[in-house]
Amino acid sequence: MTVAAVILAASPASALADADGAPAVRRIADSAWAGGATPIVVVAVDPDGDVASALATAAVTLLDAGPAGLGPAGQIARGMAGAARLVGATSAAIVWPVAFAWADAETVTTLIGVHGEAPGAVLRPSFEGVPGWPALIPMPALEGVAGQPPGLGPAELLAGLAAGGLEVRSVDTGDPGTTHDLRVPRSSLPPFEGPPRPDDGVEREWGAPAAAQSDHAPPAGPARLANADPAS
Repeated sequence: MTVAAVILAASPASALADADGAPAVRRIADSAWAGGATPIVVVAVDPDGDVASALATAAVTLLDAGPAGLGPAGQIARGMAGAARLVGATSAAIVWPVAFAWADAETVTTLIGVHGEAPGAVLRPSFEGVPGWPALIPMPALEGVAGQPPGLGPAELLAGLAAGGLEVRSVDTGDPGTTHDLRVPRSSLPPFEGPPRPDDGVEREWGAPAAAQSDHAPPAGPARLANADPAS
């Protein structure tokens, strides 16, 4: 089972926004890597190469956001298709708007773990009952994502998938970073609680993908993907 991360940055300014001393896009890429997501695709507008520079040494692939008319829904489809081209066995993509840079690597491993138990469901993390980001979308939903109206935002996209009959499941990750974006300083976040462990005697491997990764820096990057048309 391979779960990708698709990081969405609508502008260089959003990608490079300060996240506790690091560019937001870099902080997210590192969290996705630490949480066990692979491949990591950054869908971004980067005319001057500044986003690529911020991702130096990160194990990511850059994909141009494409025509502005695609909107967030089209860019998500583009990123998911790109991840599938990079790794054919990709079963889902964790879609991560760049504003939610505080989300923790453990949220990634939690979503991956739940995906193994519910492979057909869209998974949306929650904190104190509030839905947040990043959200996991199974790869079989790519056609449905690509078929949504281009003007839809990410939350509206999930609602559209639910209206089309896809299960959208809330996952309590205990992570305040999933519901508090960069407008909230990291120092002002509520305490991280972590996901509740079910009391059923079953030992789940939350965090195992991260534990399997090397402690050393990931390979030099980023790479670039020239095309990712979900229709091709």
